[in-house]
Parts: sequence; C-alpha cells; structure tokens
Amino acid sequence: MIALVSPNMNSSSFLLTGFSGLEQQYPWISVPFSTIYAVVLLGNCLVLYVIWTEPSLHQPMFYFLAMLAITDLCMGLSTVNTVQGILLGLIQEISLDSCITQAYFIHGLSFMESSVLLTMAFDRYIAICNPLRYSSILTNSRITKIGLTILGRSFFFIIPPIIRLKYFHYCRPHILSHSFCLHQDLLHLACSDIRFNSYYALMLVICTLLLDAVLILFSYVLILKSVLAIASREEQHKSFQTCISHICAVLIFYIPIISLTMVHRFGKHLSPVVHVLMGNIYILFPPLMNPIIYSVKIQQIRSRILRLFSLKIC
Repeated sequence: MIALVSPNMNSSSFLLTGFSGLEQQYPWISVPFSTIYAVVLLGNCLVLYVIWTEPSLHQPMFYFLAMLAITDLCMGLSTVNTVQGILLGLIQEISLDSCITQAYFIHGLSFMESSVLLTMAFDRYIAICNPLRYSSILTNSRITKIGLTILGRSFFFIIPPIIRLKYFHYCRPHILSHSFCLHQDLLHLACSDIRFNSYYALMLVICTLLLDAVLILFSYVLILKSVLAIASREEQHKSFQTCISHICAVLIFYIPIISLTMVHRFGKHLSPVVHVLMGNIYILFPPLMNPIIYSVKIQQIRSRILRLFSLKIC
C-alpha cells in the first residue's frame, strides 16, 4: 500500500484504501457491491414512487418515510463513485476538494438520517399517545417546516469544521483508511491545529446522534407506557406493530455506527480489511435494509408494490 504512494501522486490528492491484500479479487468483490448499490437505488426509488403515486399514502407517517428513503438514496449515491471506482480499477486517488465535498455529504446525510428517525419516533408517539390530535398537530405546513429544519440541522452546522479541512497542512502519508472520505480520517493526516475540529465534531455528535438516540428511547418509553394502559390485547398488538419497522430502522442505523466507533477506538490491531468492511456496512447497510423492512412490514406499501408488479406481469 505504501508503495502506491509514489512520486507521481499529486500532493493535494489522497489515496483511497480498498480491501488491502485482496486486489486480485476486486472484479469478484465488485459484483456483490454492484448488487447492493442497485438494490439501494431501486428499493428506495420504489418506495418513493409508491408513496408519490398512491393517494392513500399521502399522510405524515409516509411523508417521513419518503424523507428517509431520499436520505438513504443520497447516502448510496455519495459513495458509489469511489467504492466502485476502486473495485473496478478506475480510480485510486481523490483530490482534496472532492474528498472534502464527499465528507460533507456523508456526515450531513448521517445527521439527516438520525433527525428523520427522531421525527418518525415523534410521529409514532403522537399517533399512539394522542391519536385524536394527530392530524391537527402534523399538518402539511408543519411537516414542511420539520423537513426544512432537518435539512438545516443536518447540513448547516457541519460547515465550519468542513471548511477548515481545506486550509489544513497534510504532512502525513496521504492514505485514507476507507474507500471514501470521512472528517476524522482527514484529521488524522493533518499536522495543523485540529482542536477546533475535534471539539466541534464531538459537540455535533453529542447534540445530534447521541441526543436523537436518547429522545427516541424516551419516546418509546412513553409509547410503551401508553400501550400497556390499553385494556385490549388486540389493540396493544396493533399499536406495537406500527412501531416495529421504525424500531428496526433505528437499530440498523445505530448499531453500525457504534460498531464502527468501537473498531476505530479498540480495533487498531485488526486487519485493515475489517476497518474498510465496517465502514462500508455503516454507509450501505441502512440504505439497503430500510426499503426492504418497510416494504415487508407496512401493509399499505407491501400491497401497493404487489399490485404494481402484478399489473406489470399482466
């Protein structure tokens, strides 16, 4: 790998890390990755199409699901060029400007997914704990404001540390530890004063990912309390069913993030392949699984998709 950092390499470029030691198998490895990206693209586009074309799904719960599908779709598109480029032998390097741009969208979309999941938890809380006021609380205008707030919260506050990456001096070997760019990866290569970026990034993680996780947990405590107060066992089961898909989405988002953090923190001795694999799971697992989960678990979407494919077959 170090040998690849040759004198021909531009000083403002960074070497992307693929699956070290498996270079001969890249054409084969590209097949499952191509399949995953295709499923991410088709699955999320299908969910968006169904919600867009089915009038009965034009309600808050499905608007928030559409936001989640858009976020997952963009997350897949933000890394496909570098991941597939490495596996297909098309690229090895990425310029500093392109790297910073990719890091901006990856982190912004991660914060956006967390925000959308929190909003979906709020939606379930209102639907179960205060159903009579559901339509009056989650009006179309309020949903629009929530969407704009999510965008601002996700992409505005990360601008300061991202911009500072442009002006750092990178004196260490320009080798990234993943097949895409992350803020913390660039910090490790910088010889400038990175304290602002480090503390600011920590504050963002606490105020977004950690806070969102706590609020989601708190909302489900309230939901559980409300559901257990329902006398009918059948009504309890029905209420829980409406939350299962969202709980699965929360788990498949937070578990890879926690796992990747643990690998970075305590897995220094692990093979670089493990780091790259965990990074790709963090990026691709939620966008891959969310449309599958919601297509299987939500009856309205499942029946509409089945009807759509039955019409095409006929």
